[in-house]
Amino acid sequence: MFARGLQPPYYAVIFSSQRQGEDAGYARMAERMVETARGQPGFLGIESARDAQGFGITVSYWSDAQAVKAWKQHSDHLGAQTLGRQRWYAHYELRVARVERAYDGP
Repeated sequence: MFARGLQPPYYAVIFSSQRQGEDAGYARMAERMVETARGQPGFLGIESARDAQGFGITVSYWSDAQAVKAWKQHSDHLGAQTLGRQRWYAHYELRVARVERAYDGP
């Protein structure tokens, strides 16, 4: 689902990951993190996709750099990050970008 109605400038946190092994609670934790993020100041939306081989990209949108930093340091999110490194991800990459322009269509 698209995150709609975002008005630049805003920040995008782009999390690309390769899953490994069984679900082992991953789906529930992912749902919980989305629910938690939605309650955080500065949260604007989220988009996520994962293929059958376990490669996924999740982009969360935030109003400003302070909101991104607060989310990175949120205690529940810190716990999910630790579990991700221990159980779920063979590899991940994270990028933070400031969005200056955005378009949609057709």
